[in-house]
Amino acid sequence: MREEEYILKIEHAKERLKKAEDLKELEEIKREYLGKNSFLAQILRSLGKMPPEDRVYWGKLANKWKDELEALWEEAEKRIKINIIQKRLKEEEIDITLPGRRKSIGKLHPLTQVVEDIISVFKEMGFQVVYGPELETDYYNFTALNIPQDHPVRESHDSFYVDKEYLLRTQTSPVQIRVMEKRKPPLRIVAPGKCYRRDFPDATHSPMFFQIEGLAVDYDVSFAELKGVLTIFAHRLFGKDRKVYFIPSYFPFTEPSAEMYVECGICKGEGCKACGNSGVLEILGCGMVHPQVFREVGIDPEIYTGFAFGMGLDRIAMQIYGIEDIRLFYENDLRFLTQF
Repeated sequence: MREEEYILKIEHAKERLKKAEDLKELEEIKREYLGKNSFLAQILRSLGKMPPEDRVYWGKLANKWKDELEALWEEAEKRIKINIIQKRLKEEEIDITLPGRRKSIGKLHPLTQVVEDIISVFKEMGFQVVYGPELETDYYNFTALNIPQDHPVRESHDSFYVDKEYLLRTQTSPVQIRVMEKRKPPLRIVAPGKCYRRDFPDATHSPMFFQIEGLAVDYDVSFAELKGVLTIFAHRLFGKDRKVYFIPSYFPFTEPSAEMYVECGICKGEGCKACGNSGVLEILGCGMVHPQVFREVGIDPEIYTGFAFGMGLDRIAMQIYGIEDIRLFYENDLRFLTQF
C-alpha cells in the first residue's frame, strides 16, 4: 500500500472519530485503526524487515499517526461521556417550580390530647400530677379502698387477675392510697392512666380504658368544694352552657357519694346512641373520702377531710369530639385519627 493510501485511511479515521456518537461506535473505530490487526500495527510489526532508512521513516510516521488517533479517540470518548451525562440529567431533571410534597407529620392521639387538656385544668387549680402501676395488688385495688370481700367487682368475671394477689387495676383509685401512704396532708393530686375491666366492647364500653383519679385532703374540705371544683372543670372542658348534674350514688371508698352527669353534647339533651337516649352522660363518680380509707393509710379522719373523684376519659373525649362509638379510639384507623 502506498503512503497516499495510508494518509487517506488516517484522514477517514479522524473524520469517524470526530463524528462518533456513542461508546460502542468508538470502540469499533479503535479496534479497526488501533487494534492488533490494524494497518498501523502491521506497519510497526514489519519495521524489522525494512532497510534502515525506511525503518526510521515509517517508524516515525506510524507512531505519529498512532498518537494523533489516540488523542482524537480520547477527546471523542470524553465528549460522548459528557453528552451521556447531560442527556441523563435532562431526562431526570426536577421541575423546581412544582410544589413540594409535604411529609406527613405525626400528632398526639385524641385521647392523649384530652388527657393533657384535663390535666392543665386541674393544674391551674393547684393539683399535682402523679402516676401509679397498672399491675396492682388486691390490697391497693380493693381492700385499702374499703371494698368488701364479697363485692362483685372482685370476681374474675369482672377483673383481669394475673394470680391470686395481682391483677390489672380496675381503676386509678389505688394511686390515691399509695400517695396518702407516703405523703402527709395537705394533698391535691390527679392521677391519669389506663385501667382494665372485663367489659364487652360496645359503643360506650371497652375492656381497656383511661381514667383520671383526683384527690384533695386538708382541713375542712367540704362537698361544696368538690362540686365547685368539678363544675369549674366541666365548664372549662365542655363550655359554660353545658348543664351539670350531681346525683346521689354509692361507692365503698367515699361517703357521701355522687355521680356527675353532663348534658350530652352530641344530641343536646334530646337522646342519642352515645348517651343511651337519656340526654345526659355520666362522666365521673365522686364523693367525700370514707373515714375507713383514711384510717387504712394512717390519716386521722377526725382532723382531716377530703374528696375524691374518678372520671372515664374515653367518654369525655366522645363528648368533646362528638363521637358516638368508643371503639373508634382503639381501632388505629388513620382516617379517623388524623382528624384530630
